[in-house]
Amino acid sequence: MSDKDDRLEAGREIVRAKEAAGVSWAELAKALDRSLVWTTSALLGQQPLDADQARTIGEALDLDDETVEALTLPPVRGDVALDPTEPVTYRLQEALQVYGTSIHELIREEFGDGIMSAIDFTLDFERVEDPKGDRVKLTLNGKFLPYKVW
Repeated sequence: MSDKDDRLEAGREIVRAKEAAGVSWAELAKALDRSLVWTTSALLGQQPLDADQARTIGEALDLDDETVEALTLPPVRGDVALDPTEPVTYRLQEALQVYGTSIHELIREEFGDGIMSAIDFTLDFERVEDPKGDRVKLTLNGKFLPYKVW
């Protein structure tokens, strides 16, 4: 099995153990002293954990040594195929399809020719109460990187 497979299997095991233990992602993030989104991403295999962080999660979820060790393997980011029929993923893709060109133009107008980094990046998640139905608020915060001219 590859490191990638070990990381992905560890993520599946964490979801099972988290549900069995009745622990929330927020509680695990607090145990690591990291953000909710980063912690969830890390535990699903997209961010690296150091040995101490992996042990903390292992103890919180009663994970076996193999799963704990897999959490320290280098991630292969963005290599997980997303299910295009899964409603949350589909709607996020739809939002980018509808607003992506507008976001691109606004970034160009405000910053110039370049991109928003997903490396020097944070993503915040918030529930916003609304009398018409609670809302999901996602804030993407990435460093602007201008294209190099040479």
